[in-house]
Amino acid sequence: MAEPLPDLIEELVSDAQNEDPAAVLTTLASEDDVSIATVLESLPVELRISTWEGLPRDRKIDVLVEMRSDPREILIDATPDTEWALMFADIEAESLLELMDSLPSRLMDLAFKALDEQQQAFFREATQFTDSEIGHWISHEQLALPINAKVRDALRLIRRNVPSHSDTIFLTNRSGQFSAAVKLTKVFGAPEHVPLVELTIENMPVLKVTDDTTVASLQLQRSGFASLPVVDDNNKLMGRLDVTSASELVNENYERQVMASAGMDEDEDLFSPVAKSARNRALWLGINLLTAFLASWFIGMFEGTLQQVVALAVLMPVVASMGGIAGSQTLTLIVRGLALGQVTKANFRALMMKELKVGGLNGVIWAIIIGIVASVWFSSAALGIVICLAILVNIVSAALAGVFLPVLLDKLKIDPALSGSVILTTVTDIVGFVAFLGLGTLFLL
Repeated sequence: MAEPLPDLIEELVSDAQNEDPAAVLTTLASEDDVSIATVLESLPVELRISTWEGLPRDRKIDVLVEMRSDPREILIDATPDTEWALMFADIEAESLLELMDSLPSRLMDLAFKALDEQQQAFFREATQFTDSEIGHWISHEQLALPINAKVRDALRLIRRNVPSHSDTIFLTNRSGQFSAAVKLTKVFGAPEHVPLVELTIENMPVLKVTDDTTVASLQLQRSGFASLPVVDDNNKLMGRLDVTSASELVNENYERQVMASAGMDEDEDLFSPVAKSARNRALWLGINLLTAFLASWFIGMFEGTLQQVVALAVLMPVVASMGGIAGSQTLTLIVRGLALGQVTKANFRALMMKELKVGGLNGVIWAIIIGIVASVWFSSAALGIVICLAILVNIVSAALAGVFLPVLLDKLKIDPALSGSVILTTVTDIVGFVAFLGLGTLFLL
């Protein structure tokens, strides 16, 4: 049984520190490709390269496929040119598609030549689509038969080979167009002379090559099938999407959104060079600085109030923080809904009203609690009322912004996961500060 990742990393680092490379490779020998890839990404660069050099050559391509781009490119650069011809000996089109953005042109040419004619055709076909279209990621390993085939033909096909995650046989007409599908469970036990068309599934979902990868993957996950057929605009069967590929695509999309919410690239290496990491993160730090100056400018408008009522300065972070948290909760919910295709014009109004009610309820509850605390803390009922009203206004406005902002950004073709949180924080800070200091000016001076 494979070791848990933290224990495996600790063992490898310990072996490396003891200068025992044989022990490092022995530890990894029983791990699968995904585990080895994850471990390599978790190691400091020098140890990563030395471990990579000791891996069996016939496993290296499969391990590279499972890695993120940044750490993968470090290993590609560290591999001598003389190694690649042997490493590419058994490469397939699907693996080359995964690696194409990381390999330099000279290695791409070498890898493409290593493909057989059929695999080259599959590769050329896939590259006609962007990596956001499902046609880029389809598998050509499938069970397919003519529409006039019988059960005996299906049994003969199954005996030859059943690709992983295959629970159906696709039936095509003479032009190669998808016609129907038959569950393997229907084939077993049926008389051999029965035409397969009599056992077909009703209303099986069919994917188009131009479908969005995440949408298509989620459709497969919900379908109850292990794979779905993928067709072109003429309904010609091009391949299939299986549940493993779908899960990987959904996970990658989720990771992309999580990293984008912090203004970062999902492919960033844990141990990427300091200068590169700093450069990648500098842009969003700069954007955040501009929004912080904007919020500070609004605060500066109430400089006189702050000088006379110092308690307002003490309590300002409370107002901003409550609005920021409330807004981020709504924003996260809406961003997820947009990614899953659940937020539309039809339900937008109802969704907005629901979030306003949630914001209003939470606003009233926490405004009262914070107002009481502030009143007791500073012995001022008026200050308690001021912060109570400011908290209510900020939480409700945060809920409203959390719904509107991601939808608006999505309409403008801007990734709401990437920029939504920065804009939302600015909105809640400004609304909170203006409401709190404005009310303070009216009631406390």
